[in-house]
Amino acid sequence: MNYYEDIKNKLIDNEVYEKVKDYSKERHKVMTYYEVGKLLSEAGKHYGKDIVGEYSKKLVNDVGKKYNKRTLFRMKQFYLLFDNEKVSTLSTQLTWSHYQELLSIKNINERNYYIKEIERRHLSIKKLRNIIKSKEYERLSKETKTKLIENKELEILDEVKNPIIIRNSSNIDVNNIKE
Repeated sequence: MNYYEDIKNKLIDNEVYEKVKDYSKERHKVMTYYEVGKLLSEAGKHYGKDIVGEYSKKLVNDVGKKYNKRTLFRMKQFYLLFDNEKVSTLSTQLTWSHYQELLSIKNINERNYYIKEIERRHLSIKKLRNIIKSKEYERLSKETKTKLIENKELEILDEVKNPIIIRNSSNIDVNNIKE
């Protein structure tokens, strides 16, 4: 099996597909990157650890600059995080950018919580970043987390108790404050 050619062809197909105006374009991107991640993972088992580095050099020349080492590593990481799930269960409402934000979350229950919140609240990338940064999942009670893990229905009391987040704004000019 020629992993490099398979990866290159999938990425070229994706480049062509991205030019087509279609509502499923983002889903196609997510699925392509998942498949490329799988191929990179398998190729690494056969050809060594720095296969991502080697392939990225070739792909940058053959397909485009955006397929650098970091991007390919993210694809492989994406596959490894979701390889236990059926591909069809990957959320269709999440974009590649959503998944990139979720890659740093190691706790599967926490990651699943944020996936459900993206779907439930139709979160943009910016809003997702904010709730992750505010540690919304960590502020949930143990009972609520247990309900989430067991897929039990949540009640209003299960929501985050104090969603108000106070930020220290360091760009306030104290000298210009009028009393």
